[in-house]
Amino acid sequence: MTQPEPKDDVLYRVVHDTAYAYSTPVELAHHLAHLCPLDHAAQRRVDFVCDIHPEPDHRRSDTDVFGNRREFFAYYSPHDTLSVRAVSLVRVRAPQQPDWAASPSWERVREQLVYHAGRPYVAEAEYTFGTHFSPLFAAAAQYAQPSFAPGRPLLDAARELMQRLHADLRYSTESTEVQTRAPQALELRAGVCQDFAHVMISALRSIGLAARYISGYLRSCPQPGQAHPVGADASHAWVAVWCPVNGWVEFDPTNNRQPAADYVRVATGRDFADVSPLRGVIRGGGEHTLRVGVHVSPVDAVP
Repeated sequence: MTQPEPKDDVLYRVVHDTAYAYSTPVELAHHLAHLCPLDHAAQRRVDFVCDIHPEPDHRRSDTDVFGNRREFFAYYSPHDTLSVRAVSLVRVRAPQQPDWAASPSWERVREQLVYHAGRPYVAEAEYTFGTHFSPLFAAAAQYAQPSFAPGRPLLDAARELMQRLHADLRYSTESTEVQTRAPQALELRAGVCQDFAHVMISALRSIGLAARYISGYLRSCPQPGQAHPVGADASHAWVAVWCPVNGWVEFDPTNNRQPAADYVRVATGRDFADVSPLRGVIRGGGEHTLRVGVHVSPVDAVP
């Protein structure tokens, strides 16, 4: 079901907890986190604090090539637990609605993204190439084609593709794993938000269009009268399609809607591999258990 969109600016408090417990001590570890919300056209980061325990032996933050803030930290001494709590204050408003009528045909946009000697370089073209999680493949192009009739405006076609994916893929937390790639998810016709996003990105790129992956969060508690959105209380993922008239336009195939003021953006990239919330390489540790919790609340609802 399509959700009503919050209209006003909303100040959110976002709490993202990650906790590992290892069966044997980890001797050496290097970690990379993307947990800091973006300063974006539709949101402003007011505050961000990331507490890591035990205290890392080395820690630094910087900005990656996509404009995301990332945190590096490392341990050179044994430890048997790891906890990371990221707490953010983010003021969010609904993105400006695109000018649907001004959208050029998808073929015109595709042609603009093709390199021609002597013509100005279009930076968004780097999002037309296949990646590990969203490769270019024939089945994805075939899936996209019914929505991309000759001469059809790009944004109308992308919206229909989102609607079809929402209808054709079943949301199931048991069907895929974090390593699942778009070809497998499309074949299964099932997955989680990460898979919905990767399939839509592959479909768009496989016909020559530019699409990027967005990681973030959904408001945990819906407003009165709204259904609970799929993907709340966890990291969420959706898609942005490049249109030369409107810039990057966002679509959420998991929930069959365009993101509004109940979405918080953390990072953008080519696919999940660029923006994983927390990943690392460790030596030792044996078996481990993992607990992850996310809660996104309007500040006036926080005690």
